[in-house]
Amino acid sequence: MDKARRNFIKKTTLASGGIILGANAMSAKSYNKIIGANDRVRVGVAGFSNRAKGALIPAFNGHSKAQNFEIIGVSDIWNRRRDEGAAFIKELTGDKIKQWKNNEEMYDKDKIDAVLISTADFQHALHTVQAANAKKDVYCEKPFAETMDDARVGMKAVKDSGIVFQIGSQRRSGANYHRANDYIKSGDFGDIVMVEMTWNVNQPGRWRLPQLTKEIRESDVDWKRYQMNRPEAAWDPRKYLEYRLFWPYSSGIPGQWMSHQIDTVHWFSGFNHPRSVAANGGIYLWKDGRKNFDTMSAVFDYGPDDDMSSGFQVTYSSRFTNSAGGTKEIYYSNAGELNLDTNKVSDNGGLSERHAKAMNMEPNKLKGFNLADDAPKVVTSANTGADNMTSLHMLNWMECVRSRKTTNGPIEAGYNHSIANIMTTAALRTGLKATFDEATQNVLAGGKVFKY
Repeated sequence: MDKARRNFIKKTTLASGGIILGANAMSAKSYNKIIGANDRVRVGVAGFSNRAKGALIPAFNGHSKAQNFEIIGVSDIWNRRRDEGAAFIKELTGDKIKQWKNNEEMYDKDKIDAVLISTADFQHALHTVQAANAKKDVYCEKPFAETMDDARVGMKAVKDSGIVFQIGSQRRSGANYHRANDYIKSGDFGDIVMVEMTWNVNQPGRWRLPQLTKEIRESDVDWKRYQMNRPEAAWDPRKYLEYRLFWPYSSGIPGQWMSHQIDTVHWFSGFNHPRSVAANGGIYLWKDGRKNFDTMSAVFDYGPDDDMSSGFQVTYSSRFTNSAGGTKEIYYSNAGELNLDTNKVSDNGGLSERHAKAMNMEPNKLKGFNLADDAPKVVTSANTGADNMTSLHMLNWMECVRSRKTTNGPIEAGYNHSIANIMTTAALRTGLKATFDEATQNVLAGGKVFKY
């Protein structure tokens, strides 16, 4: 490992422990005074990814004028992406922005107040540490972390720094999801007894970038900086551009898709993580050199640790090989279902009069309604160029940067979905049931700490 890479890992680890905060460090109390109601908030983009281009920056741009926010520069370790990011924002806003070769250079200039992090999956938590040490507010794409070491160091840095943090789990800003959460917590739905979730596509090209992998050269990027704290490896354009297919740069399906859906389970139920996860999967069709599965299924057990007789089960399945069934999120109680695909609450499957009577019980049926109709209406800027939930999520972050209030997607949400993701990855990669050790905050597979 070269000296620069060793120093980065050392500084990141020490800083998150509260030993080093860096040249730009200051107390949370003094930081609260920086951004006034009329001051423009200067924002940097860490990683000009497809997600940044297709959703985050358009969502940001849709609210930037009203909120007095401005993107002033882009940081990317690939020269092509820096140029493309600057050109994209110039076309979108008419502004000429700065280009930084890496995040350290961006923070050293101390010209920004906040940052949008849209880098590779395994980098999110560590890039959050960098931002927290520089006292910059963060909007961070999910998943938050792919290992518990990174998750712990990332959450501690956010907590210690007092920055405003938003994890990019945009369902948390969806009006229908807020209505679902309120309804379940009201008690009217009844106890959750089961949750079914799917995410199915038929896309051999998903997460593949064959043309770019032919064009990119190692000399165009900072490959050693890219790897951060992952095991050192020889240059591989696929692991740089198609990282979602390769562990330990990404868990693939759990980190990309499941993290969105399992987060709602934590939100609605109040449980921070599963009690256990069993999972299975494989590369059954798309044998293109990938290491992450094209098909997987997982079963989660949720409930209080001190009462194993209560709780509920979550089943999750996902495949790249057939799109039937699409995306599904259905919560069940004894009285019916809450379906976040149709946005309807109904008595489907509820305890019928016939079966209740046979056991001297009362029938149990939900009164149906539409979650979207009853959801609180939120005014957003028109023509953001992003989906509505991402637009709302970005707006929530902007408002919280000014108010210093907690966002819809706080650091705990990112930390908790990371636990579930890592438990799933551990079960998939070892074939053993995964559990979580509360005392050490480690994921265990077969009783042993899971690392890579």
